[in-house]
Amino acid sequence: MPTVAYLTNQFPAAVEWYVVEEIRELRRRGTVVIPCSSRRVSRAVPEFLDLEQETLYLEPVRWGLLLAALWKCLTKFPLIADLVARALAAPGQSLSRRARTLLHTILGSYYALLLRGRGVEHIHVHHGYFSSWIAMVAARLLGISFSVTLHGSDLLLHPSYMSTKLEECAFCLTVSEFNRRHIQAQYPQVDLSKVRVQRLGVDIPITPLVPIRRPNAPAVLLTVGRLHAVKNHEFLLQACFQLRERGGQFQCLIAGSGPERERLESLIRQLKIEDIVHLVGEVPHDEIGSYYEAADLVVLTSHSEGIPLVLMEAMAHGRVVLAPAITGIPELVIGGKTGFLYRPGVLEDFVGQVEHILRAREGLNALRKAARNHVEEHFNRRRNLERFANHFLQQIESTDRSCPDEDFVLQQI
Repeated sequence: MPTVAYLTNQFPAAVEWYVVEEIRELRRRGTVVIPCSSRRVSRAVPEFLDLEQETLYLEPVRWGLLLAALWKCLTKFPLIADLVARALAAPGQSLSRRARTLLHTILGSYYALLLRGRGVEHIHVHHGYFSSWIAMVAARLLGISFSVTLHGSDLLLHPSYMSTKLEECAFCLTVSEFNRRHIQAQYPQVDLSKVRVQRLGVDIPITPLVPIRRPNAPAVLLTVGRLHAVKNHEFLLQACFQLRERGGQFQCLIAGSGPERERLESLIRQLKIEDIVHLVGEVPHDEIGSYYEAADLVVLTSHSEGIPLVLMEAMAHGRVVLAPAITGIPELVIGGKTGFLYRPGVLEDFVGQVEHILRAREGLNALRKAARNHVEEHFNRRRNLERFANHFLQQIESTDRSCPDEDFVLQQI
């Protein structure tokens, strides 16, 4: 079986538990997987401590090895000359972006040195951010293949040098048909046959659907996600203000942590909605089910997404969901059938739909059941993990994994 280095920006991260599951599924098939991370997690995840201890981290940088990596870039420059040329000449990139990409090229050499002597035959990188350039350079220097998984913002909002990464990778996995069509439209030079839709998935609770609460009880709105600008929680707070002004009786729970918390707390105070909006902080994954069960409506207000696991989980619990009609979300939330969609950025549409859903919540049992069935059929965690591993290993087996630059791998620095 092959030996694979699996690189992420930050591992093991609680919000990206699906990466852990992919690694464990590959290992279950007999593949040797070396977890790698560009950065260390800021806070340990208790259930992933075993993986954290074996993860190969690029940071903190070992300066002696970094100097050796710079030297290796110079002595092996013909191997990466075209990548450096693209970094310098690609249109639409800022000077600072080009400079960072050159630094990431050196880090790619550094990563290759970290992998030397480990028998790595393929590098897979999750997300198309800066770590994907590092993985690409390392693979080129080691004479092996690499692949990438693309989600949402990495492809749609921050696609730096994406054409180069897509052309160079042996294969690409992406989470939605929307993303695949986007790649086809924006990067027509890329061989679309190597781009495969690989859906994520969630577990389906074995408990029956929990009935919606009695009509005269205050409704519970829930959103789950990192407190980051791309999640657009400010939009939700403005909506809560309008809903209360229009006589709505509800509580809104925002589960998650992140850099936007202080700003959101300030806005909650400005809008005087402290009594109805509650930032509950980060909720462990094994506890989030109780929040879904308590919710009448699960909402999402993001600017950009792949296909959010939060919506899958909510629907698997039989919750009604409301989300913007963007990217791959309509592949999961089929308007009026498995959930509701609103026009992105249109506050009045969002508020009106929340009011309609809460008025009709007692009569939405058929939709809730359809939502759960849709997730079970198309976004089932175990089934999609098996498909991931099957395709991944088939692609690895069909890729030339020979390593022509053996002196690079074996040379002691």
